Amino acid sequence: CIWDFFIPAESKRGKIINAIMSGRDVLVIMAAGGGKSLCYQLPAVLHDGITLVVSPLLSLIQDQVMGLAALGIQAYMLASTTNKEVEKFVYKALDKGEGELKILYVTPEKISKSKRFMSKLEKCHHAGRLSLIAIDEAHCCSQWGHDFRPDYKNLGILKVQFPSVPMIALTATATNKVQIDLIEMLHIPRCVKFVSTINRPNLFYKVFEKSPVGKVVIDEIANFISESYPNNESGIVYCFSRKECEQVAKELSERGILADYYHADMDVISREKVHMRWSKSKLQVIVGTVAFGMGINKPDVRFVIHHSLSKSMETYYQESGRAGRDGLPSECILYYRPGDVPRQSSMVFYENCGLQNLYDIVRYCQSKRSCRRGAFFRHFGEAAQDCNGMCDNCTSSLELKEIDATRMMILHQLGNFTVALNYILDTCMFFSLYFYKMVFLGDIFLGKISFMYIYTSIVSMTYCTDHTKIIVSLLHDIQLNDQRATLLQLVDKFKAKWKDLGCSNESIDLKKEGIEQLVVQLILDRVLKEEFQHTAYATNAYVALGPLWKPALQGNRPVKLSVAFHSQDKGSGSKRTKRNQMSNLEAKLDDLRRELSSSNGGVFPHAVLSAQQISLLNRQKPTTVAELEKLIGKVKTGKYGSAIIELMLLHIDSEVAGGKACASKRQKKDKEDVICVESSEEEDV
Repeated sequence: CIWDFFIPAESKRGKIINAIMSGRDVLVIMAAGGGKSLCYQLPAVLHDGITLVVSPLLSLIQDQVMGLAALGIQAYMLASTTNKEVEKFVYKALDKGEGELKILYVTPEKISKSKRFMSKLEKCHHAGRLSLIAIDEAHCCSQWGHDFRPDYKNLGILKVQFPSVPMIALTATATNKVQIDLIEMLHIPRCVKFVSTINRPNLFYKVFEKSPVGKVVIDEIANFISESYPNNESGIVYCFSRKECEQVAKELSERGILADYYHADMDVISREKVHMRWSKSKLQVIVGTVAFGMGINKPDVRFVIHHSLSKSMETYYQESGRAGRDGLPSECILYYRPGDVPRQSSMVFYENCGLQNLYDIVRYCQSKRSCRRGAFFRHFGEAAQDCNGMCDNCTSSLELKEIDATRMMILHQLGNFTVALNYILDTCMFFSLYFYKMVFLGDIFLGKISFMYIYTSIVSMTYCTDHTKIIVSLLHDIQLNDQRATLLQLVDKFKAKWKDLGCSNESIDLKKEGIEQLVVQLILDRVLKEEFQHTAYATNAYVALGPLWKPALQGNRPVKLSVAFHSQDKGSGSKRTKRNQMSNLEAKLDDLRRELSSSNGGVFPHAVLSAQQISLLNRQKPTTVAELEKLIGKVKTGKYGSAIIELMLLHIDSEVAGGKACASKRQKKDKEDVICVESSEEEDV
């Protein structure tokens, strides 16, 4: 088979292509970076006729069309931005078969709203020129999916009108429920289903606590990028709103990061300009909303940072999955603050399972114990695989203690011995526990027990630390008075109540973030719930009593939270994963591919040499055309071979020269050592 030269038939993609070439309908669930696009692009080239691709975003379509055009494949798009000449050419190709057209990209709106287009497509089908239909990002079809789009719901008409044309539906994420739904929506009940693992072993997942002070968060992000990626490695920062995108991009730029923003309010030309600069590595960071990134063809994204909470596990998996598509180590970081939850919940509560999906990602963020990768396996119903230390929880040197929320709020704040000792003394004096004071102090100084044990012992004696009961009682009173409270208002009321109960002193300074975390945990545990009210300007989220508030008030439902303490036995703490720096030759090859990119019509740098090819060249150092062809192929060798071989020869010469210099230095040093020894002996005499 001709395509077996490109893709082994026994591979997953080989089997998918086999099914398509056999005329079968196919559903593909494959992780980002797995090569989904090739599963329909290669059959499109091999088939006679036209392949229709339905894709959700203009940026995605533009990226795909540019990439195919660079390979000499006749790919076009029909969209609101398409000029009249191209539109006329496409319609002639559909209607009369004139001109060369292999792959046509459209948005779902074109299918549902353009009678002219559907009429031309009908003629194309009757003439036997419509060979394949591909539905990219197919999860958008399902009302249970995380990116449901109404126009995608109408794509089933394609199979109804063209039943003999094979259809392939592709997505990176789909739970079992979503898979069943989209098979029904697209009318492909007899499809062959291919489900690949969701595991991306090269991605390192982290959750960072987000400061309530905006500039502190920007400082942390800027420092992380400049320290971990000093060689201008590409990255994405996702933000909640368009305004936030512009602000974050501006502040990162002020801190020396080459950053620009991308969102739907920008005109098409501006968006395309930013996209191209970033694709060609002339811009290090794009700060975008979810409008950016779906299906991007840039394999060397080294980090994806979420400045704000995602709305679901599926969304986060998709967006973070834009990192490391070349298979090299990359980082996925989410900044989380419980106070951000209402902002997202007020946006998603009207969606099917919107709140449930949001709370799943909140659980992911709140956990300090569970493997981040394992959370994805559980969510998507896949058997767990080893994390291999590729998430913060699995590599943390913090000792975790799961305790009742009643005790948590105090323990979380008392992080050093001095404060601990003061708290012990204050509490013992308050309760006249002189005996305990003497025993505790003696045992501490003798090293028999830790102050952590004393915390739990003393806190259990205090009468005013049941935070859950206080929160539930406060909400009960608020609702009795026909009033409402937002999360932040409830936190303020709690702190005031805490002070009224006489529980406030210098040793127990309850932080706002800790109380927010507890309230959110109570929502997740259904002790509390969120309610929503529309106004003329916004939708407000309020906290209300949930179905399990009574057991919590009676003390029959403890709320568990994982609290992290520094362990003396496990070392000094986890360190930020550092990126392996490029070797001297790899850095030279990276510079060369950027130069060749600019001098060859602005093709993407990774289209000149991929990261894997640079790694191979670094290891094998080819110096002839034949050697180079084995590593990067005949086409690239023909285009760029002379420049690459010239660089290789220069590098090898410099290594040889450097080696001789080092040998000369060693000989000189050995001679100096001998002289010193002789001098020493003479002095001894």
